[in-house]
Amino acid sequence: MRPNIQQAGLTASDRTRLDNQRVAFRADASLEAGTGHVMRCLTLADALREKGAECWFVCRAHPGHLAELIRSRGHHCHLLDTAPESEQDIASASSPAHARWLGCDWVLDAAQSRDILAELHPAWLVVDHYALDASWESRLRHHVGRIMVIDDLADRPHDCDLLLDQNLGRQPDDYRELVPPGCTLLTGPRYALLRPEFAALRGYSLERRQLPVLKQVLITMGGVDKFNVTGQVLNALRCAPLPDDCRILVVMGPKAPWLTQIEDLAATLHWPTEVLVNANNMAQLMASSDLAIGAAGSTSWERCCLGLPTLMMIIADNQRKVAGYLMSAGAAECIQTENMEENIINWFNNYISAPEISTKMTRCAISIIDGLGAWRVSDVIVSTSMERYV
Repeated sequence: MRPNIQQAGLTASDRTRLDNQRVAFRADASLEAGTGHVMRCLTLADALREKGAECWFVCRAHPGHLAELIRSRGHHCHLLDTAPESEQDIASASSPAHARWLGCDWVLDAAQSRDILAELHPAWLVVDHYALDASWESRLRHHVGRIMVIDDLADRPHDCDLLLDQNLGRQPDDYRELVPPGCTLLTGPRYALLRPEFAALRGYSLERRQLPVLKQVLITMGGVDKFNVTGQVLNALRCAPLPDDCRILVVMGPKAPWLTQIEDLAATLHWPTEVLVNANNMAQLMASSDLAIGAAGSTSWERCCLGLPTLMMIIADNQRKVAGYLMSAGAAECIQTENMEENIINWFNNYISAPEISTKMTRCAISIIDGLGAWRVSDVIVSTSMERYV
């Protein structure tokens, strides 16, 4: 269910005032950083467009960039050239922990971004990048109206007016010393940036989980899956006691480096196994699945919204806290990648003897998030933008 304009706090006259107001996004997708930063920015951009904003993305042309997807969603995208390989190792002791993800010196990135933003004069600049901090943001301050940061780490200072950290367990105090005194802090899954179809399918998804079954397993390790965890999972499932009439769905990005190998492996499994590339109906796939095996990344909130029982894999250090909180909340279980085959077989044996495991996970997961976070965040942006007209 999607809020209408009145429910979202936006009147018809407000929408007229927002026409042609620009919001710029600085986010990257790459084989190293994955696709999650750009994907959640796209969700916010879609919500803002429905409220009258015009959205522009500034992305670096890393291998695995998503410029084509951004444009196909009706948004503008400027691609920054990649730096020569000899100039990409630019991290210093004072740099953010993920500085290498930028692919160039932050001063150069700020200058290149400034050239674009100085022409756009956006009302808002949204920054979603682990490699950028207050130093970069300060250099763009005079070329934009306001700055919003999307973060998950709370590990570096920011010069921003609004900060979003959508992770379970995150508190405003985690950022008090990292942002200016007047910065508005939005924390927790209440503000998770989910596309509207997840909230729309929530009722259907919960209805079909009232009697636990295991007919469809969904495997999602992110758009890139650089370390081929998907292949490890499929090999581990060979000996797992899945029902004979079960089917397996694997979702991967079009630029995933192991895609061909996964397609070949899928053809050898006992159960019908389909590899879906660049699926645009993730909410439907999750709502129609009975169990997910996936990374503890941003898709965690999509699974929670739909009450989808989940076996999590930690495939990046920045996923550890999210996984820990979800386990503590009872919303998912974590499978260690070491001895994966044994761990997966043991879990399925436990599930067969106690299928209520999945019912408990569903109940705990849906209490975390309702799927309307993108509307809440866009409302804050819009209401703040309206101040200039008062």
